[in-house]
Amino acid sequence: MTKNNTPQKHAIVTGASRGIGLEIAKKLLKEGFRVTGTARKSEFPNELSSHKNFNGIHVDLGSKNDIEFQLKPLFSKSGGIDVLINNAGISVDMDFSDDDKKWLEVWDRTLDVNLRSTALLSKWFVNIHTDHQSKGVLINIASRAAYRGDTQEFAAYAASKAGMVAFTKSIARNFSKMGISAYSIAPGFIDTDMALEAVSVYGEEYLTQGSAFDEITDPKEVANLVAFLSKGDVPHMSGQTFHINGGSYMI
Repeated sequence: MTKNNTPQKHAIVTGASRGIGLEIAKKLLKEGFRVTGTARKSEFPNELSSHKNFNGIHVDLGSKNDIEFQLKPLFSKSGGIDVLINNAGISVDMDFSDDDKKWLEVWDRTLDVNLRSTALLSKWFVNIHTDHQSKGVLINIASRAAYRGDTQEFAAYAASKAGMVAFTKSIARNFSKMGISAYSIAPGFIDTDMALEAVSVYGEEYLTQGSAFDEITDPKEVANLVAFLSKGDVPHMSGQTFHINGGSYMI
């Protein structure tokens, strides 16, 4: 229970061991949420693992069997999860000139982790809330690449994130009236390990190219937005995408 004796909300954050997911988990804990975070292999930093309201689970989101064994039990009862934040994602470069087999392996792995796992977890989340007529907040962390596209090396990543946005809109169109608020967030380059990987491919100046700022976005800004949406105070914004990209495009 929280200080005002209201039930403590429970949020799942995938990819919580680093980057955007880590900042989201930290912010939600500060806001009084109970947080379950996932990671594939990396250890959770001490500020999470030592927190009484945090539980970490190691799971390969590219494996349906792993997801069902590790995560499906969390969706087995009413009120078990109030907020689902699908944040985990991979971005692997593969050139159009590369071998077909390797190229498709990257596509399959990217779609499995970024889109297929998001869809399955979202399905379980929606069903448990509609079955029990309870309210829930679903937040899918997409990318500006879903709207701008990406370089050809990261076409699989862009396609997976575009699919995530369309999937979120479909949930909102069908289930908002039943109490599910579904949102997408489309970050541009964020100051994380993934951005550093892009530097190794394109160079530092690429990260702020076309931006209205001379710096890339702090992941805390994304976390602040997630924390606001997680409160469930703007249900009639369900289905919307929130763009946080340093002004590299404006809608």
